[in-house]
Amino acid sequence: MLKKIMIFVCIVFFLVVVFAVKVNEYRKNSIYQARIETQLNGITKDQKKIIVMLQGVKTGAVKNQKRPGVADPNKVYDIDLSKATIKGKKDAKVTIVEFSDFQCPYSQKFHPIVMEAINAYPDDVNYVFMSFPLNYHKQAKPATKALLVAKQHGKYWEMLDLLFLNAKQLSQEQYKVYASQLGINPDEFEQKLKNQDAQLEKMIQEAIVVAQKSGVRGTPTFFINGKKTTARSVEDLKKKIDSILK
Repeated sequence: MLKKIMIFVCIVFFLVVVFAVKVNEYRKNSIYQARIETQLNGITKDQKKIIVMLQGVKTGAVKNQKRPGVADPNKVYDIDLSKATIKGKKDAKVTIVEFSDFQCPYSQKFHPIVMEAINAYPDDVNYVFMSFPLNYHKQAKPATKALLVAKQHGKYWEMLDLLFLNAKQLSQEQYKVYASQLGINPDEFEQKLKNQDAQLEKMIQEAIVVAQKSGVRGTPTFFINGKKTTARSVEDLKKKIDSILK
């Protein structure tokens, strides 16, 4: 009798275990199914968005919408040049503004190209160089300060050319060398760099603000009469200039 009872208990226990396993599997399947349904609903919503977008394209409803992050090539920026140094006639019909960094390899590459294009129009085009030193270029600011001190000696454009020409060799000692090459007393030049550091830093920060307000994010960035341009060759720059002068 006891043996039969033990067999019965074992059978009941086995059935309970099997039942618990089945319930657990059902529960997991239900959760999995719910997740699948949620994902399918999400896909369906995304599909609806795509369909609506495609319908808008087809009907022209989104024809004039701008893609995010794409600059408007026709936007004219009001660039504050009140404190800038201008090369050429102030009343020239075309003004090219370059936001640049002395240690930026692309700025080094395109600067002489821009200068060549500008020099081809001595009466109709003027040029403004605006320093936009990037944080990871450690000599970009010191080089700009050297440029600003050279301006006090009437050697702004000459120093600009020297800094770009020797962009791989920028240092405090070299700035004195470049000053000497331009006929500036190197010791006096160095003293001005030290004494006017705070003032020079302020001038650089003001130029950075002008750049940021003009939508500048990297170097070099060029503007022709307030419009950003992607022209990077002498030929393309001349085409832009000629189209304005016509």
